[in-house]
Amino acid sequence: MGVFSKKEDYPISSTGLRSVETITLGGIQQKILIQAVDPTNPVLLFIHGGPSLPLPGVSSKGRDYTIVTNTKELVKHYVVVFWDQRGTGKSYHHSIPSESMSIKQFISDANELTDYLRGRFSQEKIFLAAHSWGSTIGLNLISSYPDKFYSYVGLSQIVSWTENDRLALSWLKEEAKKRRNQKALRELNEVGDPPFLESFKQWSIIRKWQQRFNTLVYSDQTIKSPSLFELTMDMVRSDEYSLKDVYNTFYKGFKLVYSQQFIEELATNNFMDSVREIPIPVTFIHGRKDFHVNGSLVETFYNQVHAKKGKRMIWVEKSAHAFHPEDTKQIEQYFIEERKHAK
Repeated sequence: MGVFSKKEDYPISSTGLRSVETITLGGIQQKILIQAVDPTNPVLLFIHGGPSLPLPGVSSKGRDYTIVTNTKELVKHYVVVFWDQRGTGKSYHHSIPSESMSIKQFISDANELTDYLRGRFSQEKIFLAAHSWGSTIGLNLISSYPDKFYSYVGLSQIVSWTENDRLALSWLKEEAKKRRNQKALRELNEVGDPPFLESFKQWSIIRKWQQRFNTLVYSDQTIKSPSLFELTMDMVRSDEYSLKDVYNTFYKGFKLVYSQQFIEELATNNFMDSVREIPIPVTFIHGRKDFHVNGSLVETFYNQVHAKKGKRMIWVEKSAHAFHPEDTKQIEQYFIEERKHAK
């Protein structure tokens, strides 16, 4: 499809920034990527999904399409920061305590990173964006520290992990019936009802059929998207990543984060109950084909939450959970529009 930018696809002059750096967050060394044509521009921090899927992240250096947005124009308007969260990608280390892999700690790391960026670039506030799992961190972060942010953009915003699993399971069963896929229906009936706390196998079955039914990456005869394999190949292609880093992401990182403690903690996070008001401008962007994170739940939350400084809900038509390259071009423009909140 030609969506993957090559190394050094767009230039940043010597007066700009394109660097991979190590900082300490929560006592753990972690990696960030900073890209900017003009380092005096506002800072935009992205929080990736997963957990343990660092895209966009350090491996996105010099790339335009990054699953959630394009960056070629974005770096002309912002200091764009991608972060490999603790325990994944370039931020994996075997000495990270498993008990530190908690929602609270991820929020704390993100808050430390926010303060680091505010201090380094001498800015009172920054812009924040988050995708999927990262939106659990992001919405908690702006709710706790709204004075540190100009605005927030949640892409494939997770509202309640448990309720989303319930909606996902229901959608998958209906889809299996439509396709007359008896194997899928049998396996989906066997997983039980959310919350899925007993074993990771329950989620594995759900994710398997979500992938096969195109809720992660959507393609049909008219909408052509890069495959999930092609998307993750960004890490293999990256000059910043070794094969060991890729292995750490897809095996050791997943194994580290998905402890029983973490699975049980995810089940309790519900923004329907915990967030009634968002005190900064907020935008939710959702793929029309995304039933991995069910858009109906996001829309319900959007209609419920009070946002006195403005809110908007944007549907992009060709995207599932990973955003279609044509949609990410438009999303890049939405981000550029967000700069108005810095005035």
